[in-house]
Parts: sequence; C-alpha cells; structure tokens
Amino acid sequence: MPLSEFAQVSRRTAGPDETATANRSWWDAEAGEYYAEHGAFLGDSEFVWGPEGWRESELGLLGPLEGRRVLEIGAGAGQCSRWVAGRGASVVATDLSAGMLRQGVALNRRAAPPARPVPLLQCDAVALPFGEGSFDVVFTAYGAVPFVADTAALMREAARVLRPGGRFVFSTTHPFRWAFPDDPSEHGLTVTQSYFDRTPYVEADSDGEATYVEHHRTVGDRVRELVAAGLVLVDLVEPEWPERNTQAWGGWSPTRGRLFPGTAIFACVRG
Repeated sequence: MPLSEFAQVSRRTAGPDETATANRSWWDAEAGEYYAEHGAFLGDSEFVWGPEGWRESELGLLGPLEGRRVLEIGAGAGQCSRWVAGRGASVVATDLSAGMLRQGVALNRRAAPPARPVPLLQCDAVALPFGEGSFDVVFTAYGAVPFVADTAALMREAARVLRPGGRFVFSTTHPFRWAFPDDPSEHGLTVTQSYFDRTPYVEADSDGEATYVEHHRTVGDRVRELVAAGLVLVDLVEPEWPERNTQAWGGWSPTRGRLFPGTAIFACVRG
C-alpha cells in the first residue's frame, strides 16, 4: 500500500465510483515515478508476476501462447503484454490509467522497431469493450484486481470475453497478508487486524476525498467470485520468496517472504 506523505489513512467503505476515480487519478500522477522506481525490476518487455520476481517464463501459467488472442487488464505500461507478443500471440493491453498507458507508448517506441508496438487501450476492467468469447487468454499481474471495488463484476467480465475453455490468470496481494502491517521488517511479522475484515484501505486528502483505494477479499471470497462467474479454478500458486531476490518492494521483502506468502496467483478456465 503506497502511503503518500500528506495522506489521511483509514479503513472505511469506498464504492465503485469513488474507487475508480481515486485510483485513476493516483496512477495517472504516479506513472512516471512508478516506472523510475520499479522499471528495472519489471523490465520493459518482461513478464513478472509479483514482487517475489517470478516470471511467466519460469511458471508457465498462461499455457501455449503462439497464435493465441490474449487480453491483459490492468496492464500498466504493458511490459507483460510485450513479452506475450514476443511469444507469437496477438495481444491487447488495457488499463484504467491514461498516465500508465502513456508510459506504455514510450516503451512501445523504445521497443519498436524491430518489435511491433503492443496495442494499448484505456478502459475499466469491469466494462471491457470486447465481444463475448473474443480471447483465448485473459490475465493481469497485480493490475486491476486489488483496485476494483466490485471484483465479482471483474471476474464476470473476464469470463465473458473468454472463449469456452479459455484461460484467466491473475496475481494479487495474498489475502493472508492483509492481517499484517504493511512493513517489510520484523515489525511486519505480527498480526494486527482481522483477516476477515474486508473494509477497504483508503488514503484521502485534507478534504477527505479518496486519493487511493485497495480492496481486500479472503481466499474463500475469491473462489466464490470465480465460481459465480462460470470459471473453474485449476491452480492456486503461492510463490515462495526466491533466494536470488534480496530487495524489498513496499511491504514485500525477503524477511517476510521466507515465512509466509505475499502473492496469490489464481489460474482458471472458462467452463
């Protein structure tokens, strides 16, 4: 959770509109700084599933990609989509934030030629502008899911644009992590709040207007959302912290990552 210097932090309700407005503005403003801080870790055309540093080339969760139609939601600057395109897929990268997509345009220019620029589209993950069954694979790596109030609607949209038998894979903060303070040190190893408290984390300005929002769900909540959307959960990956990764990313760190999971990756297929 990013804590702004002057933000007022609370746990309170935040509906879909307030959440979308706050997060769109936050990512628009932070896009350049986010890339400056994390760009080397993420790579311009790499596919990293989370702060642990595991790559799709290692985990192989999307399945075969050559010739597939692929959609990324919450794509940020489209790093993962560029990697997918390099595997022979036809891919579209989408994000709510125009600022993040502008960063993606800059990376497209850097990558091409010889690579073909990845198509970038601004849209909300709960209202995708694609027809039913348009894609073979839909994915998001820490994009969209934590930043959407109605994630059940997100799951329905992902299922809708998938062909029957198509694959939906997403990574997000491990639900277990929400019971602990967002601290990468030993101080972040003690439970301080209920795992079952779904109250959103909200940062607000001096007028009380939300500037950043994250939403929490339990593992059971996620499974029920997927099932209700007509998806079948085929794998739940809890990546262990690799010895090669010695750096912290916010609350994710070797200190905590070697003791309990920080990321959950859900792999599903449309029934």
